[in-house]
Amino acid sequence: MKVKPVAPDRLPVLLRAMPKAELHMHIEGSLEPELIFRLAERNGMTLDYPDVQALRRAYVFNNLQDFLDIYHTGTTVLRTEQDFYDMTHAYLARAHADNVLHAEIFFDTQTHTGHGLDASVVVNGLHRACVDAQAAFGINASLIMCFLRHLSEREAFEALEQVLPLREKIVGIGLASSEVGHPPEKFARVFARCRELGFRLVAHAGEEGPPAYIWSALDVLKVERIDHGVQAIHDPALMRRLADARIALTVCPLSNIKLCVLDDLSQHNLGRMLDDGTAATEAAEFWDIYKMNVVEIPTNVPVSRIDEDDEFYKNTQDKFKAIAKAIAEKNAIGQPVLVGTVSIEKSEMLSEFLRQEGVEHEVLNARQH
Repeated sequence: MKVKPVAPDRLPVLLRAMPKAELHMHIEGSLEPELIFRLAERNGMTLDYPDVQALRRAYVFNNLQDFLDIYHTGTTVLRTEQDFYDMTHAYLARAHADNVLHAEIFFDTQTHTGHGLDASVVVNGLHRACVDAQAAFGINASLIMCFLRHLSEREAFEALEQVLPLREKIVGIGLASSEVGHPPEKFARVFARCRELGFRLVAHAGEEGPPAYIWSALDVLKVERIDHGVQAIHDPALMRRLADARIALTVCPLSNIKLCVLDDLSQHNLGRMLDDGTAATEAAEFWDIYKMNVVEIPTNVPVSRIDEDDEFYKNTQDKFKAIAKAIAEKNAIGQPVLVGTVSIEKSEMLSEFLRQEGVEHEVLNARQH
């Protein structure tokens, strides 16, 4: 079946209206320069930049570490629970405008406790904004606390202990920050403890680090999801494992370009990874810093056509029904809906299901954007 391409001039509106899930967002990376200056003024702080435009111009970097140096500078204006609430509320309001229905927000406490704050200030502010977003925007938002891998495992244990009284406000534990030279196994014991406590586990791996870091994240840390993972393409055995086990990858193409992991978007391997059967999704990672809107497209559907009595199809059909319901609700209020996945064959599966359900939609192959 031929899928008719969507005209380029229609893509921005259609992509913005598409129901999305954002699985890879570092909340401090959503801080807009205008909000940074407002928080600095509220907290009686002077920034190193004379105005908003000067701060925007500072976001030019050659690698992940250069970026992190600038990124952590912006976190210094976050001093109170209300600051963390305002930052998160602002992100979720913008996410709502892009029709994000589910967001899993990365944060860390170690940056902020290093600035003299209590971990509860961070968690309570973020969580309150997530709760309010459900009522205000209909967004289901949850929190994943990341350990900073350039720090020690002992410090990660300390961070964990500090948030245990707030355990019910955090759904998962992740691993972020400078990757090269800090392999996942450095945090084996603290991740084992988090697993005992019932946290969901994820880890950044294979962004700048080698495929071996992804193996370690899976086998040593025993994570359920790999954040980034683009270096897996260099290890055929790893690619087979990721595909066979349906391990999700939250890939951030524009981030990879901005941080010089890859030189050009045309060189990005997301398409190849999907062609090889991995459950890769597209994510934003840092919103305002990259000045982009998210386009999260369902990709956890098998490439080959499957029969109704296939067990996986029953699970997939449930997901399709949820998508169909969300699209029908948008149609009812006159909002255009674009449906797409990262391969034509997957788009056909979803589109065929929606046609059978009588749900109006247009189809986009994600390689068009």
